[in-house]
Amino acid sequence: MTIDNLKLEFEKNFNKPAQHIFFCPGRVNLIGEHIDYNGGMVMPCAITMGTTLLVAKNDDNIFRFRAVDFPETTDVARQSSYSKTGYEWFNYPVGVIHEFTQAGVELSGLDFLFSGNLPIGSGLSSSASIEVLTAHALNELFNGGMSKVELALLGKRVENEFMGLNSGIMDQFAVAMGKDSNAVLLNCDTLDYEYLPFEIGDYVLAIVNTNKPRKLVESKYNERFNECRAALKQLQQALSVDHLCEVSIEDFNKHRSLINDATVENRALHVISEDQRVKDARQALVSGNIKRFGELMYASHASLQSLYEVSGIELDTIVDFCKTFDDCIGARMTGAGFGGCAIALVKKESFDDFGVQLAKYYNEKVGYQPGIFSSVIAEGVRTIV
Repeated sequence: MTIDNLKLEFEKNFNKPAQHIFFCPGRVNLIGEHIDYNGGMVMPCAITMGTTLLVAKNDDNIFRFRAVDFPETTDVARQSSYSKTGYEWFNYPVGVIHEFTQAGVELSGLDFLFSGNLPIGSGLSSSASIEVLTAHALNELFNGGMSKVELALLGKRVENEFMGLNSGIMDQFAVAMGKDSNAVLLNCDTLDYEYLPFEIGDYVLAIVNTNKPRKLVESKYNERFNECRAALKQLQQALSVDHLCEVSIEDFNKHRSLINDATVENRALHVISEDQRVKDARQALVSGNIKRFGELMYASHASLQSLYEVSGIELDTIVDFCKTFDDCIGARMTGAGFGGCAIALVKKESFDDFGVQLAKYYNEKVGYQPGIFSSVIAEGVRTIV
């Protein structure tokens, strides 16, 4: 929906014009999966797709939430604290308002209209996009004085404490701090980061949506989080570390017998090896070795499939096809898994053929069509009007 159409939609909902317009992208993670909550390195980037927010102040001390993409609405009176009610989309911005209120920022009534083109449950961080978008808007409107890093951390608190999902900082950081044509290399423990030009020559970054939605709060995501904590606790009997990603492959192999459960051992092995793959991927990018980067993508998916077990027939079907397509040099699931999206590096000149052949292959294996599009790496959260 265009900005002009959104303005008309806002007036239709609230009988007045919007005063401010903000945008926050979604993200893909190029490599480094399920290690953000284990103190590791990740390499996400913001994309052009995302969420737009139109806002106007009201004199009623009420926060009114409407969305172009969802039928659910709610009106919430201004108060000293808030709590989650169900799993509707508006819980995310309500959680952000709760955080601002707890931080002592004086808010007044607002009318909100959200609109997004990120497929919900696709693993492109629609929830982080809404969180950081709302936080940026409140920060601008009420002089919150927070940096973009602080807005990302606030969004993470909403995800962890308000929504109940034990996620790391990657999603919120990527959509807040994204930079045009650059990947973000982020240390999830220290929040040190580096921008890496994502120069892939004759290739394009394809995003393939399985069209199998997932709900992370209701999934096995928190189970994986707890398995990693169990592995860490057992390794700490011999190693002085605070996070799994501080453990080297050599030290893990030396002390893996301390882990008394084969499944938990596999989870730890994925985390530790994936962190090393991110470091290797950085080197591949810096040296211009895109084929090596693609090999690391395939290795990452294999680990997520067999050791971490967060893939599934839909994502595996996409990656299996990519291995047979000569002009694809790398592919992997992106995001938490359990459905969602995969990404692939495909030669630009072959992208259309890639899409046709993949759709046919996927439909034969899975029984319905995937969504296939090329993506552009973009800027993070920003004010439009």
